[in-house]
Amino acid sequence: MTFRWSRWSPQLALVPAVVVTLTAFIGAIFWTIYLSLTRSRRLPEYEIDWSEWGRQYERLFKDDAWAISLKNLITLGIGSALAIVFGFILAAMIDKERRGESIFRTVFLYPLAISLIVTGAAWRWIFNPEFGLEHFLHSIGLTWVNASWLATGETAMWAIILASVWQSSGFYMALMLAGLKSINSEIWSAARLDGVSLWRLYLEIIIPMMKFTFVTCAILLSLGVIKAYDVIVAMTNGGPGQSTYVPAYFTIQALSAKGNLGYASAAAVMMLAITAVIFLPLVLLTAWQQKRRGRATT
Repeated sequence: MTFRWSRWSPQLALVPAVVVTLTAFIGAIFWTIYLSLTRSRRLPEYEIDWSEWGRQYERLFKDDAWAISLKNLITLGIGSALAIVFGFILAAMIDKERRGESIFRTVFLYPLAISLIVTGAAWRWIFNPEFGLEHFLHSIGLTWVNASWLATGETAMWAIILASVWQSSGFYMALMLAGLKSINSEIWSAARLDGVSLWRLYLEIIIPMMKFTFVTCAILLSLGVIKAYDVIVAMTNGGPGQSTYVPAYFTIQALSAKGNLGYASAAAVMMLAITAVIFLPLVLLTAWQQKRRGRATT
C-alpha cells in the first residue's frame, strides 16, 4: 500500500485547526463547567463537594443583579432588533434608488468601522447634560427637553440600545442589500405588470424570499447582544446602580471585582445555555429548510 501525500495532505492541514478547536474552545467550555461546580475564588480549586455541587448556580439565581442582567438582556435583544428593521428599510431605499448607491452604502457602513468602545464614549458625550444634546437644545430655547438618559435607571438601557442600533444598522443594511440583489429581476417586473402594490410586494413576496437573510441577521444580532460588554462599560459601567447590568458584564464583575472564579464560571455557563436555547432552534430550522429545498429540487 503506497502513501499518497495528495490524498492525506488536506486532512493533515486541518490538524492544527482541530487541535486548537478541541483545546481552546471545547476544552475551555468543559473547564468552565467544571470550575462552576467548585468553590474556586481567585485561584482555581479542583475539588468538588458533591453534596453542594449546585451551590454557585443556587447563589446565582438568588442574586438580584443576575435577575436584572437577564431582564436587560431581553430588553437589549428586543430593542436591538430595530437595527435589522432599519437595515432592511435602508437597503430597500438604496436598492430602489440606484443613483449614489455606493456613497450611501459607505455612509451607512461608516459607524461599523468604529469600535463599540468609541461608539459608547461618543454617545455618553451626547447624553451628557452639561455639554451634549441637552445643553445644545436648552441653549436654543428648548428648555423642556430632557436628554440626560444616562442619569436614570429607567432610560439608561434605552440610551445603550440607541447607540447599538446606530452602530449596527449599516451592517444589516449591507446584508439585506445583498439579499435584495439576489432576487430575480423578473419577479419585480411580473409584480409591476400584475399591479401589485409596493407594500404587498415586500410583505408577501420579497420578505418571505429573504427569510434566510433575516435568519442570518437574527443569529448575528443575538451573538452581539449576548456578548454585549464594551458598550456597557463605555456608556454606564453598569449603572446607575445595577440598572444596566447584562450577563457578560455581570460575569466579568464577578471575576474581577468580586474575585470569585467559581461564581463567574456559573454565570458564563448560563450564558452558554442561553446561547444554545437561542441558536439551536435557528440552526435546526435552517437545516430543515435546506433539506426540504434539496428534496424539492431532486
